[in-house]
Amino acid sequence: MASTLERVQRIIVDRMALDAATVVPEAKLREDLKVDSLYLVELLNDLEDEFGFTIADEDTKGVETVADVVAMVESKLGA
Repeated sequence: MASTLERVQRIIVDRMALDAATVVPEAKLREDLKVDSLYLVELLNDLEDEFGFTIADEDTKGVETVADVVAMVESKLGA
């Protein structure tokens, strides 16, 4: 089974049509990956579908990097 990081990376690569090599843990969503507010909503929906939970607005506070997304997902999963 793929790790949480690998699953998050795949979702970002697929949604944003990015080169997988650019979606590294330290990549900043807005600055490095050019995730705007519309893509962020779509990305969050994809994460909810993939992992089977709901992401509230407060869950995304302080989420700036791919690693932050992974940490948020893992906290929601109780990992």
